[in-house]
Amino acid sequence: MIFHPANWAFRSSVWCWRSRAVLKAALKASDVNGCRWYSTPIRGGVTGMEEILARVVAPLPTYETRDKYPPPPESNSLEFMHFYGSLDKEDKLGFLTKLSQDFGVDHKGVSELALRLLDAQLRDLMTILQIEDRLRYGLTPHYKQLLNHISRAEGGVKFLVDLRADVLEIISSKACETPHIRDLNGTLKSLLSEWFSVGLLRLERITWQSPCEILQRISQYEAVHPIRNWTDLKRRVGPYRRCYAFTHAAMPGEPLVVLHVALTEDISDNIQSIVRELATLDYEEDVNKINAAIFYSISSTQAGLQGVELGNYLIKRVVRELQSEFPHMAQFSSLSPIPGFSSWLQGLLSQYKKEGRGSDLLSEQEWKEVEQATASAPGSAAIEALRKLIATSEWMRSERLTRVLEPALMRLCAWYLYGEKRRGYALNPVANFHLQNGASMWRLNWNADTSPRGVANSCGIMVNYRYFLNETSKNSALYLQNKVIAASEQVLGLVSQFQKSSKL
Repeated sequence: MIFHPANWAFRSSVWCWRSRAVLKAALKASDVNGCRWYSTPIRGGVTGMEEILARVVAPLPTYETRDKYPPPPESNSLEFMHFYGSLDKEDKLGFLTKLSQDFGVDHKGVSELALRLLDAQLRDLMTILQIEDRLRYGLTPHYKQLLNHISRAEGGVKFLVDLRADVLEIISSKACETPHIRDLNGTLKSLLSEWFSVGLLRLERITWQSPCEILQRISQYEAVHPIRNWTDLKRRVGPYRRCYAFTHAAMPGEPLVVLHVALTEDISDNIQSIVRELATLDYEEDVNKINAAIFYSISSTQAGLQGVELGNYLIKRVVRELQSEFPHMAQFSSLSPIPGFSSWLQGLLSQYKKEGRGSDLLSEQEWKEVEQATASAPGSAAIEALRKLIATSEWMRSERLTRVLEPALMRLCAWYLYGEKRRGYALNPVANFHLQNGASMWRLNWNADTSPRGVANSCGIMVNYRYFLNETSKNSALYLQNKVIAASEQVLGLVSQFQKSSKL
């Protein structure tokens, strides 16, 4: 066999990996591999956990017998589900850690197969493909077979969705920082993405005649504009309104993602006219008054499906449904909140105060108005006064301050949406969602959400992301591939004003 530097480098890295693994295990033996363990005793004890896992997690069949291996009894899945459901939060951490560490990938076997693949590079293609297939199979965690079998048990898919929600909470809280938990999360996400692919989802329109349990869940899951009572709910599924949800056969009666739509004459510029419009309760729809569809709320109901693409497909399916019902309809837009704007602005004010750059954010006349309205001295005192006003929403009580701050807050908000980035994409999660779908950042709306929540989160500003159907594919590709944001003249004009005033 001809010597290749790549072979030597790979073998050296494998040797180093093994050495590091042994050393890390020795150093962290008392730390349980980076996981935070608690003094509370585990019901059934660690031994009980080990016995359960040894019994229900079947060994991974050999490569040669993978298609002939008999499936484990369903009782294994049910026993796992019952045992896990009996644990408290702290015990679940220990259980999932043990599952992911002790029943994951056979790293030693994978390393050996990887070396075999390198050694086979000069052999025939069939041999290489066979080793690659063995390597793919070897990268399968042992617990994946159990997860697959749980999905076939009654209530199994819902159980796994909730299990992933627990895993995500462990990761976000940093209760366990071992990479095994992250690998378990990746395996679960991959399986759920397959099981919840758009072809397996059912689009349902929710009406006042829908089952009471569904209506109750729709009310419970509404995360953007909370539903106050049954009358409010009846209005949101009544005339000039549409409510759609994706459901899955394995989770009957459980909406996965919910989209609320308002049918209007023009593109709405405030949420009050949509969620507080009492007149829509008893009227029959007049088709001549329906020219636009406003997506004013989209809520994912299952924490365990985070990262599984559902919302973007739901919007596309709903657009087709509405076009079928209203062939003349040509305007599709969101009316979206801007979570995070106020907290971002408060941080920016604190930063500019520290750097002595407050004059860059507002014009000289705007700062004078703030100083007079708050009885504060120029400079740092005025910046701090403005920061407190934003934090407490007190500025909304002053007509003078509202008038003065409107142009400043609008251009600051435009920059937050258009210019603030995370890895090159929009920092704001709602903006990122709609831009990925191919929407255009079309219009910022002042006093669009005057509820306490709306003022606290985004100074009452909302934004329309407009879906020009003949441009969505192009916009989506430009954003995802080149990080280019499609935006209207209004938005770009506000961004330009911010750049000039802040000297960016």
